[in-house]
Amino acid sequence: MSAEFETLIGHRFSDPSLLARALTHASAGGRAKSDNERLEFLGDRILGMVIAEALFRAFPKDDEGALTKRLVQLVKADALAEIAGEIGLAALLRTDFGDSATAKRSSPAALADAVEALIAALYLDGGLEVARRFIERQWGQRVTSAPMPPRDTKTALQEWALARAMPLPRYEVLGREGPDHAPIFTVRVTVEGKGLTGDKGSAAASGASKKLAEQVAAGLLLQRLEGEAP
Repeated sequence: MSAEFETLIGHRFSDPSLLARALTHASAGGRAKSDNERLEFLGDRILGMVIAEALFRAFPKDDEGALTKRLVQLVKADALAEIAGEIGLAALLRTDFGDSATAKRSSPAALADAVEALIAALYLDGGLEVARRFIERQWGQRVTSAPMPPRDTKTALQEWALARAMPLPRYEVLGREGPDHAPIFTVRVTVEGKGLTGDKGSAAASGASKKLAEQVAAGLLLQRLEGEAP
């Protein structure tokens, strides 16, 4: 395993097999299941705890709801995939997606899983403080850079409709493209009510998951409706 990578993440493994397993996706684990799925499970919990504590200290005036919204944004797959890119993880990740880092980067979920597995490997090899140092170094600026909790566009769109006695927004999957390891979903959201005829009451968007596509579509429609409220 790359000594340069260990230098980059700030820890020299006494048990290199932990790092090797963390960087082995389930698609390449083989019958022995020497992949990172179990490590991913543990790393997810460690990451959540460390980030929750950092948010608790950074935003003393936030209530539970605001802290939860920040946490969700910081530990979602897209955020973890960004971390993977910053530490060059794709070049070392073992998958059956192809040998190139470009092919691996087409699967944000696989990269996100590997980051969580890496956190678990750091914890098992060096203890909680080693894992904490890695998390704080990679997430530190992200924790403090957004002074306001991110907006939940699906909830905001629902509240917009309810405030005007309209039916709840309706979501419809228009299509699914791409390979199984990197799907792209297209979703349309519709709000029915007075003045919302034709395309005015609907919007469509694509994303790496149905949930993400729904959020983006809801945001697009909400922008339109708030600008042209009936």
